[in-house]
Amino acid sequence: MFENQYIQQRLHKVQLLKEQNQNPYCNEAKKTISNLDFLKKFDYLKNQEEKKEISQNFYVTGRVKLLRMMGKACFINIEDESASLQIYVSQNDLQEQFEILKKTLEVGDFINVYGFPFVTKTGELSLHATAYKLLTKSIVPLPEKFHGLTDIELRYRQRYVDLIMNKEVKETFKLRSQIVSKIRRFFEDKGFLEVETPMLHPIPGGANARPFITHHNALDADRYLRIAPELYLKRLIVGGFEAVFEMNRNFRNEGMDHSHNPEFTMIEFYWAYKTYEDLIALTKEFFIYLLDSLNLPHKLPHNGDIIDFDCFEVISYKDALEKIGGISRDIIEDENKLKEFLQENHIVIQPQMGYGKLLGEAFDAFVESKLINPTFITQYPIDISPLARRNDKDMQIADRFELFIGGKEISNGFSELNDPIDQLERFKQQVKEKDAGDEEAQYMDEDYVWALGYGMPPTAGQGIGIDRLVMLLTDAKTIKDVILFPAMKVLKSNEEDSLIQ
Repeated sequence: MFENQYIQQRLHKVQLLKEQNQNPYCNEAKKTISNLDFLKKFDYLKNQEEKKEISQNFYVTGRVKLLRMMGKACFINIEDESASLQIYVSQNDLQEQFEILKKTLEVGDFINVYGFPFVTKTGELSLHATAYKLLTKSIVPLPEKFHGLTDIELRYRQRYVDLIMNKEVKETFKLRSQIVSKIRRFFEDKGFLEVETPMLHPIPGGANARPFITHHNALDADRYLRIAPELYLKRLIVGGFEAVFEMNRNFRNEGMDHSHNPEFTMIEFYWAYKTYEDLIALTKEFFIYLLDSLNLPHKLPHNGDIIDFDCFEVISYKDALEKIGGISRDIIEDENKLKEFLQENHIVIQPQMGYGKLLGEAFDAFVESKLINPTFITQYPIDISPLARRNDKDMQIADRFELFIGGKEISNGFSELNDPIDQLERFKQQVKEKDAGDEEAQYMDEDYVWALGYGMPPTAGQGIGIDRLVMLLTDAKTIKDVILFPAMKVLKSNEEDSLIQ
C-alpha cells in the first residue's frame, strides 16, 4: 500500500525523527489563537511606519501548505480551519531543532509553533517562531500545489484531500451546516417539535421507492432501511402531537445521477388542523427566511439560470402539461391518445401503467426541466398520490403539491389522507401494482391503517430535500458536490491500486 517512492522517502524521515527521540505523532498540542484571529488582531501592524516588536507570544497550529527554505531561515505557511498564516523560522531561534526541521519537515505535516507577531519587509503579517514542534508527520504527499486536486471522481472518493486542497469545497459544507441550523430554527420558532423515528422499518412506507433490505439477527427478521419517516410521524399526530418535524436520513435503492444519491437527507413535518394551501404559504415564508438569514440575495444563479425567489407561481398539473409542456388538452384528457403520444415521442411505458402514471411520464419528460423559478404544481392525479387526501370537488385529484425550482423537485406536500377505509383500499391497489411488477409501489401497512382508525385530525404534511436545497443555494452542478461522502461505484482491485499510487 505504501510502496510509492515518495512515500518511502517520507517514511525514512519518520524513522529519522524517531532516532532523534522525536515523536512524529504527538498526543499534545497548544493553541492560544486561531490563524484568522491572529491576522485580525495584529492587522494594524501593517500600517505602522515604525515596525515595533510585539512582546506578546502565541501558540498556533496548522498543516504546512507551503515551505520555503532559505539557508539558515525559512518561511512556512500553515493552515488551520480558519485561515493561512505565514511563519518565520530561523536557526538562531531554534538552534539544533532547526536542523531537524530542515531534514524532516514537508508540506502536509502538522506543526505547533510558539512566537510573536511581526511584519516582513514585503509587508506580510507573520509569526516569528521561537519554538517549534512537529505534531503529525504526513507520509502521503499532497497533490501538486498549482494544479491541486482536479480529478472529479478522486475528489469525491477522497473527500479528505478535496477539503485540504480546495477551500471553496470546505465553504460549501460550512454553508450546508448553517442551512440545516436555520431550518431547525425556523420550525422550532413556529412551534414544531423535533422528533426521531426508526430508521429500520418492518414495512417500508411513506414513498414510492425501492428499499434496501437488511437482516436483524436477534429478531431473525428482515428489516428495511427507511425510505421516508412519513407513516411514523403521522402516527405521532394520531397520538396527540399537533406539529412535529424530523431531520431524517433516507435510503432508496435506486439509480444515481446528478440529483439522486441512494442516501439523502430530508426534513419532513406534519401540522394538524392545516391544509396543503397552508403549507404553500409556509413554504414561501420559509424560503424568504432562509435567504435573508443567510444573507443571500433573492435572485440566485443556478446552472446558468437566475432563480427569482420573489416570483413563486402556482399552476395545476394538467395546466402545466398544456401551457408549459406544450401538450394539447385533448391528448391530456384522453388516456389512449396520451399513451400514443408518449410512444410517438419514444418514451418507454409499461403495460400496467394507469392514467395517472402516464400523466406522470409526460410531466417528467415535457414539464419538469422547464420549471426554473419556484413553481408549485397542484392537483396531482389521485392514483399517483396514495397517501394524499382526495379533493372534495374532484375525487380523481389529490389535495397535493410539489415544488419545483431550477428544473428539479425540491418538496412534496399534501393534505393527509385520514380516512382509514380509503387508505386501506389505496394500499390494496399499491399491492396489486407491486404484484404486477412495480418495484416502487408501496407495501400494505395494516398497523398504520389501524392507527388511522383511532382518528387523525385534519393534517397537512410536507418533505423538503435538504441536499437539493443546498444545491440550489450553492449553485452546485451535482448532488455529489453537497454530500461529504457520496455513493460511488465499486472499483476493481487494479482501479483501487491506481487511486493510492
